[in-house]
Amino acid sequence: MSGIFISFEGIDGAGKSTHIHALADALRSQDRALKLTREPGGTALAEQLRNMVLNDSMDPMTEALLVFAARRDHVQRVILPALARGEVVLCDRFTDATFAYQGGGRGFEWQVLQQLEHWVQHDGQSGLLQPHTTVWFDLPPAVAAERLAGARVPDKFESQPIAFFESVAAGYARRQSEDPARFVRINAHQAPAAVWQDVQAALRARGVLPS
Repeated sequence: MSGIFISFEGIDGAGKSTHIHALADALRSQDRALKLTREPGGTALAEQLRNMVLNDSMDPMTEALLVFAARRDHVQRVILPALARGEVVLCDRFTDATFAYQGGGRGFEWQVLQQLEHWVQHDGQSGLLQPHTTVWFDLPPAVAAERLAGARVPDKFESQPIAFFESVAAGYARRQSEDPARFVRINAHQAPAAVWQDVQAALRARGVLPS
């Protein structure tokens, strides 16, 4: 495939959504064809599953299965076709979030998540679909909680205690340690302008943005 797949990751409040839109604008200014999407979500079916995952009570396995079901539809209907057309795919969260939230935060079995990842993202011809680059916005959970306080009505994840997000952050760190070449770690505990400068520098180094 000739396209480029970039995911943005981080705990709630880390600022990833702000900067993924900034990157989308920067790429559009260069006349790059792109698809801006998110997970869970990205298709009509996946958005319905997203609403259930974010708001309905369920056990960790049900949560993980719904997230991967949404991902399968998203990958097949949106991500793979866009990459085949040579587009840049920018995804607000992908599978690393499942390992961080369901694996780290919920304590669900890491090996089961790896098996689900293989089933859902593996293609017999091109192997396991992963982002070419994952930009991880690393922010102390206590700082994230301060940023989110009063910002909006929290979903069931955003309303979790700081200890939950510390486990989520540890899940992201573990995921990075398993595939360090794919990850770019951004210090999100800076002013937004400084974070954006770091994002641009990292993506220039990887050839996504012009030097």
